[in-house]
Amino acid sequence: MLPTVAIIGRPNVGKSTLFNRLVGKKLALVDDTPGVTRDRREGQGRLFDLEFTIVDTAGYEDEDPDTLPGRMRMQTEAAIAGAQVALFLIDGRVGVTPLDEEIARWLRSSATPVVLAVNKAEGKQGDNGILESYALGFGDPIAISGEHGEGMADLFQSLLPHIDGGAFEVPDPEAPDAILKLAIVGRPNAGKSTLINKILGENRLITGPEAGITRDSISVDWIWNDPSPKEREPDEEGNIPPMLTERRVRLIDTAGMRKRAKVQDKLEKLSVADARHAIDFAEVVVLLLDATKGLEVQDLKIADHVIQEGRALIIAINKWDVAVDGSGLFKGIRAALEEGLSQLKGVPMIAVSALTGKGLDQMISAAFDAREAWNKRVPTGILNRWFEAAISANPPPAPGGKRIKLRYMTQARNRPPTFVIFGNRTDELPASYARYLLNGIRRDLDFGAVPVRINFRSSKNPFAD
Repeated sequence: MLPTVAIIGRPNVGKSTLFNRLVGKKLALVDDTPGVTRDRREGQGRLFDLEFTIVDTAGYEDEDPDTLPGRMRMQTEAAIAGAQVALFLIDGRVGVTPLDEEIARWLRSSATPVVLAVNKAEGKQGDNGILESYALGFGDPIAISGEHGEGMADLFQSLLPHIDGGAFEVPDPEAPDAILKLAIVGRPNAGKSTLINKILGENRLITGPEAGITRDSISVDWIWNDPSPKEREPDEEGNIPPMLTERRVRLIDTAGMRKRAKVQDKLEKLSVADARHAIDFAEVVVLLLDATKGLEVQDLKIADHVIQEGRALIIAINKWDVAVDGSGLFKGIRAALEEGLSQLKGVPMIAVSALTGKGLDQMISAAFDAREAWNKRVPTGILNRWFEAAISANPPPAPGGKRIKLRYMTQARNRPPTFVIFGNRTDELPASYARYLLNGIRRDLDFGAVPVRINFRSSKNPFAD
C-alpha cells in the first residue's frame, strides 16, 4: 500500500493544480473561483522515483460544522488524520493570511508531519510570501509553482524523509479478482453520495439538502464481503480456485447531470464533463433514479450515453423506503425503459435505499455479474458453430436477387464484447438482420444486457475493376 500525502490550504492557493501536476493528468477540476473542490480526491502521485497516494482536499474554512463549508472542512480533517505527511500550501503572491495562520495552528496540534510549500512562486513574485511563511513555524518553506512545475526537486527532497515510497499496482483488469470500477451517475439529488456513504459505512462524501454539492468525480476503494460467493471455473490444470469472498470495488461518485439546456454555470459544465469522463473510466455504471420522481427523459439520455460508450448498465431506484405503490412504480419504470432503451433489453433493475441499506448487496452482486459478461470472450469454435446455426435458421436476404454471403465471424475484443463478421456485400445488409444476430449473441452466448457491438467487413472482389 502506498504512503499518503494530503494537500491542505485555504481556498484558491492552487491545491488542485498541484494535485494534477503530481498525478500527471487533469483529474481535479481547476478554476479561478474559490472553493471548487469540495470532497477529498485521491490519485496515484509520482515525483521522480517517489510514488505515493496524493489527496486533494477542499479549501480549509473556519465555518460551523452544519454548513457546507463546515462539512467540507471535516473531510479535510479526515484526510490529514489518515496521511503520512501533510503538504501545507500557501499563495506566495498573497502572502500569509489570518486563515493561513489558523490552519497552521490546527496543523501544529495534529500528529501528522507537515511540509510547508509556497505556491505561485515563479520568478520573484513569491519572494515576500516566502519570507512571511517562516513565521508559521514549519521551518524552511519550499518555493514551487504547481502550474509551471518549478521547485519539484525541492519538494521531492522534503517529502522523502516522511514516506517510504512504494510501487504502483499494475493489475490484470480481466482477472477474476481485479478491482471493479463502478460509477454511480444520475440527476442531481438522486442520493448518489449518500448511497456510497452507506456502502462504505462512513461519511466519506459530503452530503446535504443542497443540490449539486458534488463537483469532482471522486473514487474510493472498498472491499465488499460477498454474502454468496460463486464457484469459479477450473484452471488449465483442472484445479478449482478458491471462491472469492472479498471483492475489491472502486466506487466513483459523480456530479448530478441535468438537461444540457439548463447547464449554464461554468463550474457545472466542468462537473458534468468530469462525470462523463468517469463513465468512460468505469466498467459498470449504476444509473440512480429517485423513486419519488420516477423515470424522466434526462435519465434515458444518461442511460443512452452509458450504452453508447459501451459500458455495462444497471438501473437502481433509490429512496425505495419512501416510494408510493412500489410494485406499480417498478413495473412502470421497467416498461418505460423497454420502450426508451429499445437497443438494449433486460437491463438489471434493483430497488435500493441509501437510508436503510436495502438492495445494496444485490446491486454490487449484479455489477460483478455484469462485469463478468462485459469481460467475456467466446472461443472461436463455439462462436462459429453458433454463427452457422443462426444463418441456417434465418439466411441473409437477397437484395436485387443477389444473396448476401456471410462467411465467418470472430470476436475482435471484449470490454465491451465486439464481433466482426466477414462476407460479401455486407454494406447492403439491412439493420433488421444485424439486430437479429445481435439479439441472438446476447441470448444464446450469455451476454445478457451488456452492450454488444457487431462490425461487418466485405471481402474485396478481384474482378471489380
